[in-house]
Amino acid sequence: MFPSGVEKYLSRFGLGKWKLEPPLNKKFTAAVVIPAICEFENICQLLESLSTNDKEYFDSTVFIFVINNPFSSSKEVKADNEKSISLIRSIIRKENSLNDDLINKIISSGMNIAMVDASSFGNELPEKEAGAGLARKIGVNLALTVFDYSSEDKKIIISLDADCIVEKNYLSEIVNSFNRRNLNAAVINYAHEISGEESEAIICYEIFLRYYELGLKFAGSPFAFHAIGSTITCNYESYIKAGGMNKRKAGEDFYFLEKLAKVTSIDRINGTTVHPSPRGSWRVPFGTGQRVNRFLSKTQNEYLLYEPNSFQILKKWLEVFLHSGYFKTDFLIDTADKIDKRLKDFLIDQNFMDDWNMILINSKSSDQIKQQKINWFDGFKTMKLIHYLRDNGMPMVNMFDALDELLEMFDHEFSEEAKIVSAERKNQPVPSIEIQMKYLNLLRIIL
Repeated sequence: MFPSGVEKYLSRFGLGKWKLEPPLNKKFTAAVVIPAICEFENICQLLESLSTNDKEYFDSTVFIFVINNPFSSSKEVKADNEKSISLIRSIIRKENSLNDDLINKIISSGMNIAMVDASSFGNELPEKEAGAGLARKIGVNLALTVFDYSSEDKKIIISLDADCIVEKNYLSEIVNSFNRRNLNAAVINYAHEISGEESEAIICYEIFLRYYELGLKFAGSPFAFHAIGSTITCNYESYIKAGGMNKRKAGEDFYFLEKLAKVTSIDRINGTTVHPSPRGSWRVPFGTGQRVNRFLSKTQNEYLLYEPNSFQILKKWLEVFLHSGYFKTDFLIDTADKIDKRLKDFLIDQNFMDDWNMILINSKSSDQIKQQKINWFDGFKTMKLIHYLRDNGMPMVNMFDALDELLEMFDHEFSEEAKIVSAERKNQPVPSIEIQMKYLNLLRIIL
């Protein structure tokens, strides 16, 4: 019934307790997987934005909502999820008991909508694993069962969140990019909604995210991409090859992309934009929601970024380490020492010498060594190095000083615009919201 790789994967990770509702006889070439917990108000907004997409793409796309919570969730969360389940069931049955114009618009759009009940009694997520990672994994695994594997078109897994808004060309841009550019995996452009009391918080946080990505891009890191769950897309082959989504309660997007980057290249789709919510949230222990909460609580200075020179150290290391040569361990350690003693100390702390000696012994070709370089110094090790430098003499610095310095270091076509924004700041430690937004818009253009 399925390709052998899919059969093998599902036999191991099928998670058969949960089912698609309703059972789908139709087959698709794209699946949008949307985990949701306590998102009743946002689901309608998301569906409205999706309904504006080109209907030509609805016939070959299924939208899978995974309504989820653990047994221990509050009565309020369970009640909200119950409303979401009822809403989606009514849309699936093409019923509009609320006589709501928006519901009529969604029903008449022609979208293929399915649902996974991982919320009601007996269907809850297991307590120890409940979270976005497991919810995404359940949705994708079920999507694998409804792909049209006879089609020559790419079978695309699209990850989205219930609190997002998408643009009118969302589906067309993703599907066409994968098929025309022969993509295996990609992240979609994103821009948080800037509104309400969270405006300052989300501008600050998105600058933080984009600054780190720009630093990695400057350094030539193969992991220079944003890790936002609602922007991840890949074909089914790459998903399986990477071992599928992990079950982490938070950070599942970062770790899945890291695995994905080790089996294929991560491209970018910039022709459309996902707009995540800027809200504070209790749903995950870290990430956007918690950073917004922390900013609003004013418990610490949020206008700090990594020292720009830490990316200089990373750049010099990667220029040597990712070189095609068969470099011996002693040479690499000595070179790291010449770049910066803290880099050498970090590598020793991470057991690099023993690991690299074993890699050299066990690798049979230059291609294997090239792959092992990426496997060893991966996105997580990269972040650990930046944090190690931060904790050992390169502390965080003022956000806007760091931006000015990194933008000057980074060779790009918007250098003059960066100088203009910097001049408008007039060395203010925290400039006006208008100036902060100019910095953010500049980063959005560059990345």
